This record gives sequence, structure tokens and C-alpha cells, in this order.
Amino acid sequence: MARILILYFTTDGHTGKICDRLRELIETQGHEVEVAPLSQEPVPRLEAFDRIVIGASIRYGKHSPRLYDFIHRHARILNERPSTFFSVSVSARKEKNRHAETNPYMRKFLRKVSWRPGRLAVFAGKIDYPRYKFFDRFMIRLIMWITDGPTDPQAVVDFTDWGQVEALAQQIAAQGQ
Repeated sequence: MARILILYFTTDGHTGKICDRLRELIETQGHEVEVAPLSQEPVPRLEAFDRIVIGASIRYGKHSPRLYDFIHRHARILNERPSTFFSVSVSARKEKNRHAETNPYMRKFLRKVSWRPGRLAVFAGKIDYPRYKFFDRFMIRLIMWITDGPTDPQAVVDFTDWGQVEALAQQIAAQGQ
């Protein structure tokens, strides 16, 4: 049994939902899993865990600057442990952006950090127009209009492939065995 830490940055809560699902699935394999948002300090001591997973959402083409700061401060321990990074964005609803090797946000992320996770994943996110403030709703609708996505201001669309989330959970649970 491994102790696994799942940390995340989320903009609207969907990345946290993905992390909770990963936890549920990994725990069924007999592992102890802790999930914590990186937005709340202090985070659990990384050294206390056998494996580390970090998930982060994209908003307006960028990961949170706080994500980069956290990784910079903890790069040594992140590189010492079996680790996974996943990114969540609505752009991953399209096939060309669905894979870590071809996703422009993942490629940019990897160029900016010294951490080299053993496993990478990209998940399509969720649009929830009714929850957004005026500016975000306007901007996201504009982006969706340009990229042929949903623009109905009442739309709530979850693009996440939950089977892909399940597959990642199985890989994390088997990592190091």
C-alpha cells in the first residue's frame, strides 16, 4: 500500500472534482490517498508520501502562477518521488489538444519547470456559463465562438472523458509496483 498525495489548483472547481474521482478509484486499489488544494497553505508535507500527483486547470491559456511557484519550491522532492501531472482545459475537448505530447499548454508547462513527472495527462474540462461572472462568461463565450464550442449562456457542458480519468487512476495505483 502506498501513501499518495493529490494536490491541485482549480479555477471553478472541476479540477477538484477530477481529483476526488482519482482518490476514490485509487483507494479501491488499497492505497491511502490524501487530496488537498494548493490554494490553501500549508499543504501536506510532500516527504510523507510515496507518490505525488498534481492537477491544474487552465484559464485564458495559462496555469496559475502559484502552480509554477509551488513546483519551483518543491522541485527536488517532486523529482525524487514517482509523480504525475495533469492539466485540465476546455481546449482538450478537441482531439489535437487531448494528448500530453500535442497539448500546447502541457508543452509550455514542461518548458517552464524543472520537474519531470513520470506520468502526464490532459483532461478536457467543463463549461458552466451560469456560474461565471459577467467578464468570464463573455470571454469564454467569445473563445468558444472562435473555436466552434458551445456559446449558449445557459449551457453547462462537461467535456471530461471520465474513462480517461479512470485509466490514469489505474496507472497511478500501479506505479512503482
